[in-house]
Amino acid sequence: MDMRRLVGENFARIRREKGLTQEEVEALSGFSQQYLSSLENGRRNPTIITLYELAQALGVSHVELVAVPIGKRA
Repeated sequence: MDMRRLVGENFARIRREKGLTQEEVEALSGFSQQYLSSLENGRRNPTIITLYELAQALGVSHVELVAVPIGKRA
């Protein structure tokens, strides 16, 4: 499993579920919109600290950013 893609997909899904734009998450997290876009597209390899800070900005557990969706589990 490509963890960069998984994190990006989870981040984008949660962000949309919360009704937030990348620009709004930028304001909440301090990470640039360009970084967030690259993350969502699986082009970034975030550190655990970055995952934690992004999760805090979204109001979720950092575990949700790395969780494999039920339908995709082996």
